[in-house]
Amino acid sequence: MKSSLRFSLFLFASVLFASSPRAAAPSAGFDPAKLKEIPVRMQKFVGDSTVSGAVTLVARHGQVASLEAVGYADLATKAPMRTDNLFWIASMTKPMTAVAVLMLQDEGKLSVDDPVEKHLPEFKGQWLVQERGSNTMTLTKPARPITVRDLLTHTSGLGDVPLPRMHSTLAELAMAYSQQPLKFPPGSKWEYCNSGINTLGRIVEVVSSQPFPEFLQKRLFNPLGMKETTFWPTPAKAKRLARPYQPKAGGGLEETDIWFIKGGLSDRARPPFPSGGLFSTAEDVARFYQMMLAGGEWRGKRLLSREAVAQMTRTQTSDIKTGFTDGMSWVLGFAVVKEPKGVTEALSPGTFGHGGAYGTQSWADPKKDLIVVLMIQRAKIGNADASDVRRALQEAAVAAMVD
Repeated sequence: MKSSLRFSLFLFASVLFASSPRAAAPSAGFDPAKLKEIPVRMQKFVGDSTVSGAVTLVARHGQVASLEAVGYADLATKAPMRTDNLFWIASMTKPMTAVAVLMLQDEGKLSVDDPVEKHLPEFKGQWLVQERGSNTMTLTKPARPITVRDLLTHTSGLGDVPLPRMHSTLAELAMAYSQQPLKFPPGSKWEYCNSGINTLGRIVEVVSSQPFPEFLQKRLFNPLGMKETTFWPTPAKAKRLARPYQPKAGGGLEETDIWFIKGGLSDRARPPFPSGGLFSTAEDVARFYQMMLAGGEWRGKRLLSREAVAQMTRTQTSDIKTGFTDGMSWVLGFAVVKEPKGVTEALSPGTFGHGGAYGTQSWADPKKDLIVVLMIQRAKIGNADASDVRRALQEAAVAAMVD
């Protein structure tokens, strides 16, 4: 029965992108025997309690070549991990928010070089911290206002603020951010900034005259067939949510919560955080990256212009040090490999993607025409972008390539 189920899942995965313009031969450019090394390597991380379980997906030339699940979705019940398990993808939400912004630029409704205050007047007249003492703070006016590009590249200088209330709207969040002085001159340095991405979500709402989740659903998730992706998993979907774990004193893992979520999972009054609020599956995430590799198209339908895709995947931060691993740069909503080294050594320059707080990873390598997705739910994993789990999956995927 188990072998029959696995075969059925593989057949489904192998045709996931079949009608995409980039569909390829059944081998998808891999040695099938070498692809079997992926679940073997992932199982080792289950065995040493690095993770409770994992779902991995590897796609190439428009086809999913490997979709595997190992370990457990729930250690208490010993429920096995399945390829359709749902995961909190955390900051892997950010590139999807960025795509929404670029869609509006394609329509001429905004430009990434617009001052934020053009769309959100509450940002007019912001101050900048010039000097901070133990009990004092000297403020000055910045040389220029923050732009949409600054928000997309984490170079705005915005600071984070506590959630005004549990059921805050994006409008309330943006207002709270706008009243804080900037931490540094816009464009002068890189500092990872959830408030900046949340502000982008509010810009999408104002410019499109639609709630941010509705825009994503209609313009991105529905066209791509991302049926599992949501800010608010229904009770039925929540049953397929992989439990999050953290290291336990004395060894092993213990269940933890999703610290980012304030309120019930299905509570639609919870903020739809553009910076990290989505839940998804490996297959849904792969569809998003396949659209990007295909130059903004999905199954013959254009969602994003080729110019926007090129802009989104080209370094935007010059020589400013960015990212959480060496050799990285930042583009619009994504991190990009500038110089492969360390955990990115198996990837090509120009590989773009994003990780999540609980260890999830998603990367697309245009040179190799390769997509790699890792789904785990592991809190306190340290630097998730530099995890051994990510490195092992990437190395195994690239080692299995035959052209």
